[in-house]
Amino acid sequence: MHFKAPAAAAALVLSVALPASLAEAGTFGETFPGRTYQHQEAQKFVESLDYKDGTIALGTGGVQLNVPRGFYFLSAEHARRVIVDAWNNPPTAAEKVLGMIMPSDKTPLDDTWGAVITYDDDGYVSDEDAVKIDYSALLKDMQEGTAQASEERVKLGFPAIRLVGWASPPFYDRHTHKLHWAKELEFGDQAKHTLNYDVRALGRRGVLKINFVAGMEQLDEIKGVIPAVMDMPQFEAGSRYADFVPGVDKVAAYGIGGLIAGKILSKAGILAIALVFLKKGWILVVLALGGLWRVVAGFFRRGPAA
Repeated sequence: MHFKAPAAAAALVLSVALPASLAEAGTFGETFPGRTYQHQEAQKFVESLDYKDGTIALGTGGVQLNVPRGFYFLSAEHARRVIVDAWNNPPTAAEKVLGMIMPSDKTPLDDTWGAVITYDDDGYVSDEDAVKIDYSALLKDMQEGTAQASEERVKLGFPAIRLVGWASPPFYDRHTHKLHWAKELEFGDQAKHTLNYDVRALGRRGVLKINFVAGMEQLDEIKGVIPAVMDMPQFEAGSRYADFVPGVDKVAAYGIGGLIAGKILSKAGILAIALVFLKKGWILVVLALGGLWRVVAGFFRRGPAA
């Protein structure tokens, strides 16, 4: 089945495979919380999305994506439809999403990974601490912070959360100013653990964030695509990390260690906050920057239980 050609390359038509069940006669029976997609409804939803590859301008931070064959990009509008309508997340979960990256042989209704793209304009993140970070000590701090956040989650009626450890230890490339790492997480008494795989690209005024929505069983698959995903974000001239102007440009209140830990220094100290991102029974945990607890608590109250 063929889909709408990318706007950047009218001659190119992406062919995206539908789930096998969609090719079968009769009812498409995959059930999401609160709704069941019938065959025609599911097919209509998949065909309505605009699948793109090639050069994608994100419109913020002076950054663009170069999406190669083997992957496709969904714009902010279409990513929101996937996150909210198909994956049954609250609208607040897609408020700052710039788009999504997915493998071209799968649709958003398949059991596959999806990489959600956002951008933080906190300023230039110094990488001076990168060579000095003790990742074992950092992990211990993150586990303690997660335990504190877990207590707040439990008070709000949500399952406890535990940071088991690194699923893939942090790696920072000083030449490209990009990093990636992965965490293994446990929710409540669930036997199946959750994978939280993160990619970051540093720019002059902020950080492009690519967060994979996946299960632990997909770790090897995601590790296999990390080199390609790391190559996708490119900052334009004037917005590159090397274009930073000391004394003029805004500097983030955290370095590489803080970026990985999801912490920000403030007069109140360091606070780690866990946000929930549901995908067909999977949970992506994003350790967000501290100081926004009222907003986050509101998210927990509005969102579905993990």
